[in-house]
Order: sequence, then C-alpha cells, then structure tokens
Amino acid sequence: MKAVTLLLCTLLPFFSSVLCQEELHWVLLVAGSNGYYNYRHQADICHAYHVVRSHGIPDERIVVMMYDDIANNEENPVPGNIINRPEGPNVYQGVPKDYTGKEVTPDIFLKVLTGDSEGVKAVLGRDGKVIKSGPNDRVFVNFADHGAPGFLAFPTDMLKAQDLHKAIKSMHKNKQYKQMVFYVEACESGSMFDNLLESDINVFATTAANPDESSYACYYDDKRQTYLGDVYSVMWMEDSDKENLKSETLQSQFKIVKSETNTSHVMEYGDLSLGKLKVADFQGNYTKSSLLFTPDRKMHPTADAVPSEDVALEILKRKVATASGDAGIRHRAALHGLLKKKEQTQEFFKNVVGLVTESHLYSYLIAAPLKFSDFSCYTESIRLIREMCPGMNLVQNDYGLRQLRVLANLCESQVQSETIWAAIGKVSYESNFCYA
Repeated sequence: MKAVTLLLCTLLPFFSSVLCQEELHWVLLVAGSNGYYNYRHQADICHAYHVVRSHGIPDERIVVMMYDDIANNEENPVPGNIINRPEGPNVYQGVPKDYTGKEVTPDIFLKVLTGDSEGVKAVLGRDGKVIKSGPNDRVFVNFADHGAPGFLAFPTDMLKAQDLHKAIKSMHKNKQYKQMVFYVEACESGSMFDNLLESDINVFATTAANPDESSYACYYDDKRQTYLGDVYSVMWMEDSDKENLKSETLQSQFKIVKSETNTSHVMEYGDLSLGKLKVADFQGNYTKSSLLFTPDRKMHPTADAVPSEDVALEILKRKVATASGDAGIRHRAALHGLLKKKEQTQEFFKNVVGLVTESHLYSYLIAAPLKFSDFSCYTESIRLIREMCPGMNLVQNDYGLRQLRVLANLCESQVQSETIWAAIGKVSYESNFCYA
C-alpha cells in the first residue's frame, strides 16, 4: 500500500495533499514530579528519550518536560548523571530540556499536546516546542508521575482526567493525529482512561496500574540512596531496547509488560485494534538500537519493588539502618516526621468521614473500587483541601493522594456534596496539621 501511495504521489502530485503528506512520528515525554526521592520518574523519562531517539525520531519532534532537579542535585553522588537501572548508562546525557522547573504544569502540558504554541508563549513569555502533528502523523505520549483517582500529579498542580480527555477529543476533531498512544506510569493510572477513553477515536492507552491500586518503584541503589526506576516503565523500555520494533506489535509489548509486572495490574484502554500496529509506528522505526542501552539486567525489577507511596519511607528506613552520628539523627528525625505526617493525613480523612457518615465506613471507602459518574463533587472537594489545608501539601503528599479515594467514594455515595464540603472546612479549621 505504501508503495502504491508513493507511486501516486510521484506521478500525480496533485492527487491528494493529505495522501501524499509524509507520515511523521511525534513524542511527548513527561516526568510529573520533583525532589530527589522521586529520582525514578526523571530517570524513566530520560531513558524513554533514548528509546525513541535511538530508533530514529529526531529532536525536533520530541518534547521533554521534566523539573530537571535530579542530575545536579546535591544529594546525587554522581553530578550530571542519571541511571535507570543498577550500573546502567547515563540516560541524562543529551536529553533536551524543553520545559523545566515551574514550566512543568498541566496547563503547559495540554498546550504542548494540542499544538498550542501561541498559548505556550502567552503563559511563558517565550516560544516553546509543541506537538505539531497532522492527520497522517502518529503521536506517542509517555508520563511518569504520581497519581490519584482521576488525576496525574505535577510538581505544583494536578491534571484532571476529564481535561486530558477533552484535549484528546479536540485533537481528534481537529485531525491532529492518525493514531495516538499513551503509556502512563502512575498510581491508579487506569482511572485516567477507564470509562472515559472511547474506542473509536484512534487512541490506545496502557497504564501501570488499574484504577484502584498503586504502581511500584524498583531498583534501589545504595550509592545514590534512591530508587532508579518504576516497574512498568522499566519493563516496557527494557523490552524496546532489545526488540526489533518493526516486528513487535503494541499488543505483544503490552502482554510482555503485563506478564512481567506482577506488582500491579497493567491495563489497556481505548481502541484496542491499534494493538496490531508495530511498536515502531510510535517509538521509531530505525532498527539499529544504541549498544549503550542494550539491557544488561543485574536483577529483576520486581525483586525490591515497593508501592510508590512508600518510596520516601523506604528510603529513610534504609538511611537510618546504615547511618550513624549526626546523619543518623537527621534521618531518624526525618523518618519520624514522615510517619507523623502520614498519620495526620489519614486522621484528616477519617475525621471528614466521621462528620458525614458512620466513622467505621472509612475502611470501606479507602478500599472500595471506584467508578466515576460525576467529577464535580470530587474535584471541588480536592480544591477545598488544597485551599483550606495547605499544611497537607496535597500534590506533594503521596499518602494524601492515596486518601483521595475516600473523597471520590463519598462523592459517589448518597451524601450531599455540600455536606462533604462543609466537613472538609470544619476539619481543616480545627486541625493544627493544616497550618503547620
């Protein structure tokens, strides 16, 4: 078919401007966190850059968003270096820094995804690279973030599932892609697409977790004292590093990653028929991979995997176990502070439940599967917590993000929205934790 199209375009250039347009690959890579303990997210995204770059996608069609506070962080014992597996290569080298620091926001992400260069310039006061894809182009989007039901966390804000869905629908309406694929690494990442992403708009998505569970970090490094990667992300990239992407299909890669990721349930959404397409159609069709990134697995990624929300806790526990003197005292104090914040966060949500229904229902609400029917009560509840309880620092509070399931399930119950919002206000006002 491609040969016939090429012949028609050569002999009859007026045949069809759309038909004769070259198919292009576009890639958007996003690390939605900051802080050294979140090392793994930027490591994942830097590695993903080398996957698509080594398979032939040029920098002008790759957009990278990451806070860029890890490679030269004072805690990094190897300045200018980020690795994504034990004893692995430096994945930071050569990565474009298209959007960094405070530019890494949901608003900028959506503008970049939808090709809104004027919108980017209006917000940032400068030109910025965006996805300028057209009706014949394929788009690959990879997130590595924290998540919560219906949200992906950015350093200072949260991306709503319905806003992402709105952007995808707009791109489809405006013919900004031929097919588009999302790979999303985050806790409860399935909730970004479950019952939202249609099967008839040429979008295929896979996620690290279903709508009800955590994703997992892996590859703890004693020297760097942090986790180097996330299980799902490591699995798909190590597969892409070694496979011939021109022969492997998206569905084949999904099945491999799902099988190896036994820490969470890897999911797929949208137009599952796109699974028959080759991975090369989205990650690049150059067959000669860089030897630098050829997998050399020293251990299986799940060997030391921990739930994402427990990463900071596990790091501090390891530091306490190995440190002495002043360093040991500092680490024990930090661990005590983290455990206290975890307890206070949980107590906040328990108190909200106690004001609107039976207290013992908290255990059910934190564990019950969730199906959204209306986001309005839930999103307003989150806005109120962020406004009225700044001490929780919700976007940066991994335990707080896990607790949001309580609010989501309350909002889907028979409890009136106003009753929930009043309870949030009362608990916030009475809690010293909210103003710490």
